[in-house]
Amino acid sequence: MSWLNSAPLALLERYLDVTTMRQTLITTNIANVDTPGYHTRDVDFRGELQRVMDGQDTSESSPFVLPVRGLIARPDGNNVSVDRESLLLAEVQLQFKAATALIRSQFAEVSNAIREGQ
Repeated sequence: MSWLNSAPLALLERYLDVTTMRQTLITTNIANVDTPGYHTRDVDFRGELQRVMDGQDTSESSPFVLPVRGLIARPDGNNVSVDRESLLLAEVQLQFKAATALIRSQFAEVSNAIREGQ
C-alpha cells in the first residue's frame, strides 16, 4: 500500500515529533516556575507543520524553539504561568492521541487487507 510511504504518513510522523518536543518544552517550563529570570519557551508548531507540507526536508533539523512573548513577568523576571502551561499540556496530549489514533487506524486497514488476501 502506497500510504505507508506517503506524504500523509510523513506529516503525521513530523506532527508526532513536534508534539513530543512541545510537551518536553511545556514540562520544562513548569519545572522552572520558580527559577528567577526563566522565560517561557514554545515550539513554532504551525511553522513546523507548514515546512513539512511545503516539502522541506525536516529529518535533520530540530523544531524552532521560540520565547513566548506577551506573558506577565513576576518581579524575579520569571514569566511562567502554570495555568497556561497546564492547558497547553492537555492540548498537546489530545493532539498526540489523535495522531496516534489516525496512524493506528491506517495500520489496522493494512493488517486487515493482508489477512483478507491470505
